[in-house]
Amino acid sequence: MRISTHFRSLALGVAGALLLSGAAGAAEVRVMISGGLTAAYKALVPEFERQTGNKVLTAFGPSMGTTVNAIPVRLERGEPADVLIMVGYALGDLVKKGKVVAGTEVDLTRSPIGISVKAGAPKPDISSAEAVKRALLAAKSVAYSDSASGVYVSTELFKKLGIAEQMKDKAKQIPAEPVAGVVARGDAEIGFQQISEMLPVAGVDIVGPLPPELQQITIFSAGIASVSKEPEAGKALISFLASPAARDAIVKSGMEPITTGAAH
Repeated sequence: MRISTHFRSLALGVAGALLLSGAAGAAEVRVMISGGLTAAYKALVPEFERQTGNKVLTAFGPSMGTTVNAIPVRLERGEPADVLIMVGYALGDLVKKGKVVAGTEVDLTRSPIGISVKAGAPKPDISSAEAVKRALLAAKSVAYSDSASGVYVSTELFKKLGIAEQMKDKAKQIPAEPVAGVVARGDAEIGFQQISEMLPVAGVDIVGPLPPELQQITIFSAGIASVSKEPEAGKALISFLASPAARDAIVKSGMEPITTGAAH
């Protein structure tokens, strides 16, 4: 059966991760993770726990920003962490600040930005840059995230399309909440966010990814926090998430896996 084959693959992935880490016994691994990789992570962690006996404790929050749950804010107030999973360039900033152990960073996935509308609403044409421009000008309200995709939309995309001025009054940044949830409630007509963050939200239809000429791929990466008390168990988890065994869950969540190796 496909399921049994899949879980045999997961078991092999975990075994490889443990060999790389040298983990000998059960440990509590504390993870801080941003939204993009959450769906795949939630699907994969239970199998990692079953195979290793380790317990994974998770805190969720955006990769950047100043909200109370933002990963940099959590670290600044001294919350414990072993593994950080977040936007790659934001993780790189934490390496420079000494919050992440240099050399432990692993790129896990590539994540495209998509557009969503309320379930059942007409889907605009987004097949080209000109079509996206028309859709945005016609929309009464637009929402984007306070993380990587939203930074790109607000500072680059609108300018590329030549509509920055027109979007000022009707485009809104959404902090600490999935943009798709805002769209599902009808509080925004069009939403921009990583497709992987839209898929788990009920009440929206994903129109599709941005066309290639407008697309901005976000890399999600993992690393070991400098305050980690279980770095070897943390490396085992990262190795598992970076292994081919994690591929199916990552693809299902709307992202492309990067199986480049393991934390070291």
